[in-house]
Amino acid sequence: MVQLKQRFQSFEDYLAYDDGTDNLYELFNGELIEVPPESGLNVEIATLLLLQLSRIVGYRQVRGHGLELEVRGEPRNRYPDLTILQEEHIEQLRQRNTLRIDMEPPMLVIEIVSPGEVQRNRDYIAKRLQYQDRGIPEYWIIDPQVSTVLVLDLVNGAYQETASLQGEDQLESSQLGLLDITAQGLFAAAGSPAG
Repeated sequence: MVQLKQRFQSFEDYLAYDDGTDNLYELFNGELIEVPPESGLNVEIATLLLLQLSRIVGYRQVRGHGLELEVRGEPRNRYPDLTILQEEHIEQLRQRNTLRIDMEPPMLVIEIVSPGEVQRNRDYIAKRLQYQDRGIPEYWIIDPQVSTVLVLDLVNGAYQETASLQGEDQLESSQLGLLDITAQGLFAAAGSPAG
């Protein structure tokens, strides 16, 4: 007997699907692609930033890797490593932790690059274009392999690289202001081999 893969005709069909697991999936050309677990280093960096950002906006506006973000293109959804929500999102996400395309974009999305060329291209190119299209005002690409935090701000509908933070540069968000940590401190505290 041949087992056919589940295919989805719309994002709404996908949202209605429940396979009874806690697995995360990206919807790519109507098929589910399981999202692999994050590396321990990426989780450490995201957790440290979650604590830092919670001091600024409060814990309810900071979401980790489990937040699903609907985007245009393929795949149709992403799971950012860290997201800073608008206040209005808190109530909207009570039933399902999914930011739909018709909702306001989050304030800030952060991705932490995993080793490998495919992963680098995904964060530096594919996600950058999708987040830009989604109108997210600020996007950080944290790259532990080179110990840098690339800050991108949406200017006239396109991301502009506004800072490449490293060493003793203090982390700063155009949306949220200064954080109480340097780039070097972020990578050292998280145990990054390059930090």
